[in-house]
Amino acid sequence: MNENSLISVIKNVTQSSFIGDDCAFLPELGITVSQDSLVEDVHFNLDWMTPFDLGVKALKVNLSDILASGAEPAYALISLSLPKNISEDFVKEFYEGVKAAQVEVLEMCKSANNFQVVGGDITGSDKVFISICVIGKVNGRNISSRSNAKVGYNVAVCGYHGMSAAGLELLKNGKYLPENLVKAHKSPNLYPDFALNFSSKITTPYAMMDTSDGLADALFKIAKASDVTINIDFNKIPVSPNLKIFDNWERLLLFGGEDYGLVFAYDKSFEPDFSLPEFNVVGEVLSKSEYPLVIKNNDKILKYSTIDEFTFNHFS
Repeated sequence: MNENSLISVIKNVTQSSFIGDDCAFLPELGITVSQDSLVEDVHFNLDWMTPFDLGVKALKVNLSDILASGAEPAYALISLSLPKNISEDFVKEFYEGVKAAQVEVLEMCKSANNFQVVGGDITGSDKVFISICVIGKVNGRNISSRSNAKVGYNVAVCGYHGMSAAGLELLKNGKYLPENLVKAHKSPNLYPDFALNFSSKITTPYAMMDTSDGLADALFKIAKASDVTINIDFNKIPVSPNLKIFDNWERLLLFGGEDYGLVFAYDKSFEPDFSLPEFNVVGEVLSKSEYPLVIKNNDKILKYSTIDEFTFNHFS
């Protein structure tokens, strides 16, 4: 059992056409909606995550899906389930982290108007559980879907990948350097201005999603949903120099999760007007083959008919 199989069960039972992307796009309301949960000892460890760190990351994780849909963040509802030994100071620091993430992201959203936390819920539990629902405004933007990749499209990435997973390895071993890797795990980089600029200017259908479950995972999911094959040149993927201190850096780059970068598949006639070192065209969309994802790494060609063995499974 894994997350994807459970989503298939839910979709089959509900017969909902909205299930499939990380955000539900509700055109009649002009909004996108997403919800994500963080669970203590599954998604975070309080030995190295302060309440402030947790507030920052929890909001960023949820804003990421809205931005990857191409929508503008508008409102959030935050539900906390807390053990009875948690203090009011914990909650205060958590919401100070939420506020800090809100300010940071909105400063980068040059076209965004406002974003507010408008409610939520508080209950008791054995561990800390956080569930956040974020609503995004469409405002005439072109909203993405992972099923929109078409043969001949460019495939591009924005962000350095593998850094959060590398930072987590450091923290598990009681290490805090290189600092940028640890920071990538605690407070991942988002690209709101890039995402909103992209969705406001592109007129053709496109696929965009965040890389929360890993770069290869996002590429594979777009390929499967669009019924195509995605062909990638590994050497064109932007790499943070510090990542290469790890012997398994190539695996971290492809399969490490929680970086919240972006993957795009879009018509080659569209030229994004950003020159970021962490943005690059890395491949193209091909006709469907036996392998949804093909990665060329120098003289090696890696072909994936599934990537389940490489990705995190909540139920393993």
